[in-house]
Amino acid sequence: MAARHINPVLKLVLEVGPIAVFFLAYRMAPLSEGLVDSERQLQQILFATGVFIPTILAALGASWWLSGRLPRMAVITAVVVTVFGGLTLILRDDTFVKMKPTILYALFAGILGFGLLRGQSYLRYLMDELIPMQREGWMKFTRRFVVFYLFLAVLNEVVWRVYGTDTWVNFRTFVLPAANFLFIMAQVPLFQRYAASEGTSKAIPPVE
Repeated sequence: MAARHINPVLKLVLEVGPIAVFFLAYRMAPLSEGLVDSERQLQQILFATGVFIPTILAALGASWWLSGRLPRMAVITAVVVTVFGGLTLILRDDTFVKMKPTILYALFAGILGFGLLRGQSYLRYLMDELIPMQREGWMKFTRRFVVFYLFLAVLNEVVWRVYGTDTWVNFRTFVLPAANFLFIMAQVPLFQRYAASEGTSKAIPPVE
């Protein structure tokens, strides 16, 4: 299937929609009577996770159907969500779903960091069509990305371990997406400084 462009608004809905569904499912979860706080929060997390997994898989399927391709980062995210969400539901332990962002951010940071050690920007292979830049710009952007994702991994651990489930759900729904958006916006001067001239961005060395 040939790759096609998706309407930017629809693309945003497919990316952010599952997170919004998770938040709404958590808030609107049917609850048993007489639950203490910890039991209520676990019941809400289990319900929200059960809704979130098929939602993110459906969003991935819709993205493939509309665009004709599957973004690697989206596929990795869906796999991690399914695995850790499945463990949460099977073992009835919300630790797994809370650690999912930590694992995901650390995994991406590790992969990108490995590429940097080899003198390559793996991020460039994922995003070069969206942000054409010279090699030096991609290397700097990737280094910043690694540091930022490691920071988010640590921050996620602190929030869910220290502040509890209700706070973590708000953090996961609002703070993490906003932080990613602000990080990308903060890189605009870098994108402009190292903008590739026509034809330059395609001169990418092959992956060894």
